[in-house]
Amino acid sequence: MLKKPPSCVAAVDLGSNSFHMIVCSLTDGKLKTVDRLKEMVRLASGLDEKNYLDELTQDRALACLERFGQRIRNFPPESVRIVGTSTLRTAKNAAQFLEKAERALNHPIHIISGIEEARLIYQGVANSLSSQVKLRLVMDIGGGSTEYIIGSGDNPLDKESLPMGCVTVSHLYFENGKLSKQAFNQAVIFAQQRLEPFQQNFQRQNWDEAIGASGSLRAIDKVLFAKNWSKNGITLDGLEQLVQHIYTCSHINALNLPDLDPERLPVFVGGVAIVYATFKSLNITQMTVSDGALREGLIHDLLGRIYDHDIRSATVRSVADSYHVDDQHSLRIKHTLDYLLTQLPADYFQIDYEEAQKFLHWAADLHELGRDIAHNQYHKHSAYVIENGDFSGFSRQDQILLATIVRAHRRKFALKLFVDLPVPWYDEAPKLALLLRLAVVLHRNRQDYAVPPFEYRPEKSKIKLRFPAGWLDTAPLTHADLLNEVEHLKVAGLKLEVE
Repeated sequence: MLKKPPSCVAAVDLGSNSFHMIVCSLTDGKLKTVDRLKEMVRLASGLDEKNYLDELTQDRALACLERFGQRIRNFPPESVRIVGTSTLRTAKNAAQFLEKAERALNHPIHIISGIEEARLIYQGVANSLSSQVKLRLVMDIGGGSTEYIIGSGDNPLDKESLPMGCVTVSHLYFENGKLSKQAFNQAVIFAQQRLEPFQQNFQRQNWDEAIGASGSLRAIDKVLFAKNWSKNGITLDGLEQLVQHIYTCSHINALNLPDLDPERLPVFVGGVAIVYATFKSLNITQMTVSDGALREGLIHDLLGRIYDHDIRSATVRSVADSYHVDDQHSLRIKHTLDYLLTQLPADYFQIDYEEAQKFLHWAADLHELGRDIAHNQYHKHSAYVIENGDFSGFSRQDQILLATIVRAHRRKFALKLFVDLPVPWYDEAPKLALLLRLAVVLHRNRQDYAVPPFEYRPEKSKIKLRFPAGWLDTAPLTHADLLNEVEHLKVAGLKLEVE
């Protein structure tokens, strides 16, 4: 836990349709919303046929983030979480955009998977509801993806993220705002096809209450109420009347729907098609709309990190158990890592000491999970699972970083593994990997024996290891392993001196 929690926290959701920011005061562990900002950026509309984000859309997005940045630029790093979703997962030039976006906000941006997005959405909804129903279905329509979650209480049980959103569907079927009955029906079939493989999981008999959580669903709810087509949230009967109305219009400008924000109009019908397809496919008759969504989920997840309930640590424990990792061996390595960390100079890392320790501990817990797949080259199997698995709480960048440290913990120490990591990790990850390598070597015999006090002194391209006089003579296998490590590091231009 932080010595002094921040007085304010903030979350930013860089969605494919809208960018959202929420700022909350934090007093004695309790949140109070003090500011909300939202801008319709339509990031997904800027993707070309080769999935590159065009300059005009980037400029529009960056102008928005400059405004957001004015509010949070000077917040402490640990008090802000910023995530990118579907479009930034897809865009081939996302890295170049993120570099400029992070300068505008003065905080790092993390890209999250669709499954992680679903988990956070559910957390945002669960923390905004007083309902105590046993099982709830949560649906969230973004600009580029739609998430479906079944959960109980605070726990999401079944999660899916499908590649369809109000922007992408509108672009595919209602280009330039043109409407027709045929186009709408094709959009509905498109959405049903995307949902079909998961239809059984989310059918009506598997949950007690349906909750909607997005701007599209809120807009539909408002329109149905204003037109007197429903007085009880979004209903199938109300949707049928809305769809019949859409059939009569040849352009979105002819919709003339009360309480519909003009900014929402270009993507409204795409959202309706997804909702209508979902109601039909899952036999939904009524859905309540929640105020909570991804940014609220981010805030609550951030609180967990501040108060030492980081979901990432629970995920690592769960994955380690699934792959039958040797807990005792991991614990030995973590103790030695902690000993190494105490010897480092205060300015050794550009990152926070606790952050370095967390990633090292997670790497120690997971570095051998690949043994459950194959003993040969197990470090590569471990890295692959870490990078590509669904790891709750981890962003894409988190997983790539952790996978890289694990991948580099044995055999060749290839510096090229680190070059594509973002700032500051391309400098810091090699340092973490070197610490893990040494701790693993010192416990190669996998026995419970105390490594004697030793000196670890890293310099620019040299590492000095000094053990008590005569100890290496009593541990010839460890000495031999350390001499092998000297050769592995020499290839990377590093000199390991063992005394």
